[in-house]
Amino acid sequence: MHHWRRDLVELAALFTAVAVADGVANLIGHGPDGPALLMISALALAATAGFHTWWARRHGHAPPPPPAADTGARQAALARSAGPGDGAHGVTGTSTLWRMRTTVRDEPGSLAALCTALAEHRVDILSLQTHPLADGTVDEFLLRAPGTLSAAELTRAIAAAGGTSTYIERADAHDLVDAPTRVLGLATRTALDAAELPLALRQLLGRCTIRSLPGRGRDQESVPAEGVLEDTVMRLRAPEGGVLSVERPYLPFTPTEFARARALVELDARLGPRLPDGQDLLTLPEGDDIAVRRIDTGELAAAKAMHERCSARTLTLRYHGPVGDADRYLQHLLSPRFGRTLAAQTSTGRIVGLGHLLWDGDETEIALLIEDDWQRRGVGAELLRRLVGMAREAHCDSVYAVTQASNTGMVAAMRGLGLPLDYQVEEGTLVITARLTAEPSPRPTYNTAHRD
Repeated sequence: MHHWRRDLVELAALFTAVAVADGVANLIGHGPDGPALLMISALALAATAGFHTWWARRHGHAPPPPPAADTGARQAALARSAGPGDGAHGVTGTSTLWRMRTTVRDEPGSLAALCTALAEHRVDILSLQTHPLADGTVDEFLLRAPGTLSAAELTRAIAAAGGTSTYIERADAHDLVDAPTRVLGLATRTALDAAELPLALRQLLGRCTIRSLPGRGRDQESVPAEGVLEDTVMRLRAPEGGVLSVERPYLPFTPTEFARARALVELDARLGPRLPDGQDLLTLPEGDDIAVRRIDTGELAAAKAMHERCSARTLTLRYHGPVGDADRYLQHLLSPRFGRTLAAQTSTGRIVGLGHLLWDGDETEIALLIEDDWQRRGVGAELLRRLVGMAREAHCDSVYAVTQASNTGMVAAMRGLGLPLDYQVEEGTLVITARLTAEPSPRPTYNTAHRD
C-alpha cells in the first residue's frame, strides 16, 4: 500500500510543477489567460503541499475513534494541551517555539500517543505534517512549549511515546506560516528570479548544503531526469544542464520533500533565464549619477570590456590568481545559479563596477570589482550595502569577503557597514566576516535613490 501511496503523492507534485510553470509562463508572456492560469496553478501547488498530510492522516495513520467511556479522558487531555493562562496557545509565562521531527510506526494510535505525551508536558501543537515512508511515518511538528522545558526533556517524552530518530531545533516566527502558504511564496519567488532557486530549496528543506555541479560527462549521465534520492542526499538535473546536489547530513530526506524540491526545479526549468526588472538611480558625493541593477550572463560582453579597462593590480586584488584567467571567472560569477550580481553603470550604460553575492554551500561570499577610474568614489560602498541587504532578505547569518590586507578600499567598505567584523589571515589572504544578526550602526547618507 505504501508504494502506490508514495507514487500518488509524487505524481501530484510533478503535475503541479508543470501547472504552475505554465501559469507563470503565460503571465510573464502577457497571455490573456495568464493571471487566471497562475491563480489556478498556485492553488494546485498549495493543495499538493497539504495533500500528503491529508492522505497520511486519512489512510492508516489517524487514531481510531475513542470509545464512549474514554471520551471524557481524551477531552481532558486536549484541554491540558491548551492549558490555562494563555488562551488558545496554552502556555503560561515565557514559551519557546520548537521544530521537531520524529519517526513512528504507521499504525493506528501512534500519532495519538505522541499528542498525549506533548499534552502532559503542556506543549501546544501549532502545526503538523506527516511524511509517509515505506516502513513508517515521519511526523513534523511546530510546537510552543513552556520556557522551562528543555529539548532533552521533550525528546525523552517523545521517545517514551514511541518516537524514534527524533530531531529538534529552535524555531522562530517565520515557521508560523503554514506549509501551503510557504510553498506558494517560494514558488512565486522562484518564478520571478532565477537566482532564488537555491534559496528556495534551502528554505523548503531546512538547513542543508546546496551545490551546483557542472553537467559534464559521467556526472550528468549518473542523474536521471527524475532525480536521485539517497538518504540524506538528493541530486536533481539543473535547468542549465548541470546537477544540483542537496545534502542534509543530520536528517534523511523524505519522498515528500524530494517531490517538492523536484517540483521547484521543474518550475525553474520551464521558465528559463529571468531577472527582476528595475534599477536604482543615485548620485555619488562628487555629483556623478550612476544606476545600479541586476545583471546575468546576458551582460557577459560588457563585463569583459570592464575587465579590459582594469589594471593588473586591480584584477589581482580581486581574483587572487593569474590575471589572464579573470575573464574565465565571469561566466560562473554572472550565472544566477551561483548567486546574484549587481552592476554599477554610468549614464552612457558603461559598467564601472560589479558586486557579487555568491552562495557558497551553506555560506555566503561577497566580492567587489571597481574600475580603476571609479575607485574611492563611493561605488563599492553602495554595491556592498545592497549586497548585504540581499543577504539579509535571504536570511543569511553572515557574509564573508576574501581579499588582501593591502586592499584598503575593500577593508574600508566592510568597516563602513557598521556591523561586527571578524578578521582571519590565511597565507597572506585576509578573510573578513560580517555578522548580519547585529543591527548596523547609524551612518550618514549622502545620496537619494529612486527606482525606475
